[in-house]
Amino acid sequence: MSTEPHFLVVDGYSRAGREDLEAGGATTAGLLYREMLFRLSPGCTVDVIYPADPGVRLPDGAGLESYDGLAWTGSSLTVWKENDPDVIPQIELMKAAYRYQVPSFGSCWAAQIGAVAAGGRCVAHPYGREMGIARKVSLTPEGRGHPMYQGKPTVFDAFISHDDEVTHLPAGGLCLASNTYTRVQALSIIHQGGVIWAVQYHPEYDLHELARLIHCRTQKLVGLSFFVDEADAANYVTRLEALHQDPTRKDLAWQLGIDSDLMNADVRTLEVRNWIEQLVLPGMRR
Repeated sequence: MSTEPHFLVVDGYSRAGREDLEAGGATTAGLLYREMLFRLSPGCTVDVIYPADPGVRLPDGAGLESYDGLAWTGSSLTVWKENDPDVIPQIELMKAAYRYQVPSFGSCWAAQIGAVAAGGRCVAHPYGREMGIARKVSLTPEGRGHPMYQGKPTVFDAFISHDDEVTHLPAGGLCLASNTYTRVQALSIIHQGGVIWAVQYHPEYDLHELARLIHCRTQKLVGLSFFVDEADAANYVTRLEALHQDPTRKDLAWQLGIDSDLMNADVRTLEVRNWIEQLVLPGMRR
């Protein structure tokens, strides 16, 4: 028996969504998560699955139990469209993860899928898209005492990109973090003996990945008035890339409002490390 974790990364994007990211120079979500897990858990093994792809066979039963943890990525899909054939298998897979008690962690889409699969509710965000940097994410009283946030500042900024939000937590759900834009920025859910810890933001992103995502979404973001025009968006992308290449550029960090909670990968990904150390590894030892 291996002493290192065996993870399954669930990439929530459709094939068209992944192709759109690749065309803009972004890393696809599943591969981005895989690289983060390799860094945080050296020696681990990682499989990546694409449940929105036609004909994909999803693990269940013993196949699901062969994994020590499930890591769920973001997605450009919409979870409240529960009859969408790209969404249905992902909700069913999350239900199976609860049922077979394989611990889950994930970003953005994961929080929404985790809530809906356990009986919660997600809707289109009433304020519209939250994009780029989620400001002043604050731990709730439940979050301050939760092991996912052990060692994390009580207030921090985080990379973010979402159109929907969790409005109703299921029984067994806790809101762990919030900001003025989105009430549920992080949650934990215990359902049928299974557990998910998930965040609405993206610890797997860095400045480069955020820059590429904004590039991919430029037309949409101009239409939503995040930028005056495409040239304005391109200038912002260029500055993000420049700061990524040279993190000592205090001028750019100041102009962009970026601090160590975004620049320091150890701080940015602490929730994922805590999930591995507090949920995954103890489960392997039982």
